[in-house]
Amino acid sequence: MDLIENLVELDGVEKVFDVRRRTGLLRREKTQVRAVDGISFSVPRGEMVGYIGPNGAGKSTTIKMLTGILTPSSGRVRVAGIDPSRERTRLARRIGVVFGQRTTLWWDLPLRDSYRLMHRMYRIPDDRFKVNMARCVEQLDLGELLDVPVRQLSLGQRMRGDIAAALLHDPEVLYLDEPTIGLDVISKAKVRDFLRDLNAERGTTVLLTTHDLTDIEQLCKRVMVIDHGRLVYDGALAGLHEVGESERTLVVDLERELPPVEVAGARVVKVEGPRQWLAFPASVSAAPLVAAVAQRYPLVDLSVREPDIEAVIAKMYADRSAL
Repeated sequence: MDLIENLVELDGVEKVFDVRRRTGLLRREKTQVRAVDGISFSVPRGEMVGYIGPNGAGKSTTIKMLTGILTPSSGRVRVAGIDPSRERTRLARRIGVVFGQRTTLWWDLPLRDSYRLMHRMYRIPDDRFKVNMARCVEQLDLGELLDVPVRQLSLGQRMRGDIAAALLHDPEVLYLDEPTIGLDVISKAKVRDFLRDLNAERGTTVLLTTHDLTDIEQLCKRVMVIDHGRLVYDGALAGLHEVGESERTLVVDLERELPPVEVAGARVVKVEGPRQWLAFPASVSAAPLVAAVAQRYPLVDLSVREPDIEAVIAKMYADRSAL
């Protein structure tokens, strides 16, 4: 197996769909929709990258081209040195995919039987399958679910089952679409820890699409933003916040109702009884602000709310359009 430095490569990739719309009783008009518009990027071996954007931006279309489900209208796509649309079967042995709300598991079979089928389909060596299976079951807390039919699993349980299924054959590249959707706080933490360990121990390359910025912050050093089919940002998350001028919110619960809190680096945007909302730049640490509030005010509780990624992207896009 060739050791390729950039496991994922796109160069000037476009995807155009022909859409027919009814314009009269017997007439239809054909129009073109450009879902991906000249995207170029590469992902080095072992990197975890967040690939984010609003709904309809082109994220899923990109992933489908990277897996060979869709063929690019133009441009060049390579994954592990393979053209996905021409060698989809060969590529399948080197990638793992979790598509959000769509399961790769057999609906009426227990998880255990789905995994046994994948054992045969991917021709995974018995010893490797046992090791991977045990690891996934333990770290994703699947032990009590193995004999439950997939149709009886909750969304969060099925998501954990799908993540395990995508990793049984030791893929080099893992595509994840909303991997923590439907999970509670504890389960989210387990999945993030599992993915972090997977990347650190096995060097698995991960492309993660999500609307949960906490997933990106805890797992990815690099983030790419796509909007209207174009790559509008590629860099560190802190840089994204700076470009989008986004803000986080510190929600403060005081012992009693008080005048608006006054601390350097933040401003009060809302007050409801003893609860106050303070906005501060998303690119700076919340720690000094939290310490200042705790020192100067009778504090009961506080929490930090992340900025709305869609608002950040909308601001970025508005700025680009104004140029």
